Amino acid sequence: MTQRRNEPESGSGRAPSRRAVLATMGALPILTSTASVARASDSAAVTVAATAVIDPSATRQTIRGFGGMTHTAWIGDLTAAQRDMAFGTGDGQLGFSLLRIPVPEDRAAWSRDLATAKRAADLGVAVIASPWNPPASMVETFVRGSQTDARRLRYDMYGAYAQHLNDFTTHLRNNGVNLYGISVQNEPDYAHDWTWWTPAEMLRFLRENAGSIGTRVIAPESFQYLKNMSDPILNDPVALANVDIIGAHLYGTSFANFPYPLFKQKGAGKELWMTEVYYPNSSDSADLWPQALDVGEHMHRAMVDAEFQAYIWWYIRRGYGPMREDGRISKRGAAMAHFARFVRPGYVRIGATANPATNVYVSAYRGGGSTVVVAVNKAAAAVSQQFTLANGAGSSVASWLTDASRNVASQGTTGVSNGSFTVTLPARSAMTFVIR
Repeated sequence: MTQRRNEPESGSGRAPSRRAVLATMGALPILTSTASVARASDSAAVTVAATAVIDPSATRQTIRGFGGMTHTAWIGDLTAAQRDMAFGTGDGQLGFSLLRIPVPEDRAAWSRDLATAKRAADLGVAVIASPWNPPASMVETFVRGSQTDARRLRYDMYGAYAQHLNDFTTHLRNNGVNLYGISVQNEPDYAHDWTWWTPAEMLRFLRENAGSIGTRVIAPESFQYLKNMSDPILNDPVALANVDIIGAHLYGTSFANFPYPLFKQKGAGKELWMTEVYYPNSSDSADLWPQALDVGEHMHRAMVDAEFQAYIWWYIRRGYGPMREDGRISKRGAAMAHFARFVRPGYVRIGATANPATNVYVSAYRGGGSTVVVAVNKAAAAVSQQFTLANGAGSSVASWLTDASRNVASQGTTGVSNGSFTVTLPARSAMTFVIR
């Protein structure tokens, strides 16, 4: 956490020193359209996994997209070419369909991130915004533990703050960007450097003031998906009626805490988004391999275990981010692109055997007339993996591969036989399959 918190002050734009990238190339992917798990000649070289069954009839959450944050005041804006690389869906692009921007407390700065937001909106990207602080005139200091200068929104300013958020929404709309949603507060429970909110304060604002905001409302954006921030919202029908998206960050959140049974019980009609993270850290180069595969597993678990509908990285362009400071896609970015380029907004996650072998993670999605399967193999050995579509549909499968030496590289197209195909997943690799 502290590395990210210190970033705004540094603003240097320098990536961490590069570490040696694992150069060993994994086994080449072998696609077959037979039902056999592996060819005899491959059997000694690979681990045989259980069949991964893809079931389009078992529908899960609707996906809103994948994306990242820009914050011009802290690290500078994306260039025109970097915007297209971030939000384009072609070869060598990230395919991001979501953008998060800040809500400056100063109205004079409200257009600071507009150029990137407008280009994103023009490309069909959904834009959301999060505030770190209300205007200074609305804030008071108080004592919170050892912090003598803690900040909070004055209780007599809740209505004015709702109008502040509404005015920002209107400003962007008047300049060509219709916000998909706006947050009440970035990380209200990790606010040593910004504005604190207690669960009770958040609940009061949502009950009494959020209903006047003219776009979707996001709350509470806990820094660690701490349920004590969001449980009260879900348990209060009045507050819940004024929230559209339960937002969360995943800093230090264990996989065991990804599921949210209370949301499944009471969140009908609401969306569940992961609105900020970097993973596994902000100290290593984003090109460190195979560490970058941790991002692939993290995204898999965010989709499958947590059933989030959105996954948003912290800074889009950073030494530890999906785009390097030189504007090139990093290994972490390639892992993200395996989801973002192919699993588009409106696609629905469908049933899939999530863990057919140790260190192999599979998720599947349906949309646009296609079934998309993302497989992450973190094992040190290649894995022979059979995929079977429960309804037998599909006539061809195209695939893309990232390993130590390749980034989302096309592997061509082959046939599907009786609803099945088999692939050798190279050691330490990510692959995406598009079945048509």
